[in-house]
Amino acid sequence: MAVATPETTEHVTVFFADWCPYCARLRSDLNSSETPYAAIDVDNGAAGNDELNEWIKSVNNGNRVVPTVLYSDGTHATNPPAADVRAKLEELNA
Repeated sequence: MAVATPETTEHVTVFFADWCPYCARLRSDLNSSETPYAAIDVDNGAAGNDELNEWIKSVNNGNRVVPTVLYSDGTHATNPPAADVRAKLEELNA
């Protein structure tokens, strides 16, 4: 069964969980550099989270790994450093 890539209107969407220290670090680094991004808490119980978690697993060899970042060009990264996210954003804005 194919898993659909989540739709986003942002160049950068960070899928995170409140309990995850790697997520907190990435979001803090992006915030301190004023890097624009959308943030989606995959544990908040919102409708659609099952589908989001299935997508996260589908791009991480069956593992639910956060943070997983989705870019507007359909590419993604798992636990990237903020510098990589900023570089990708510059590329998308070019």
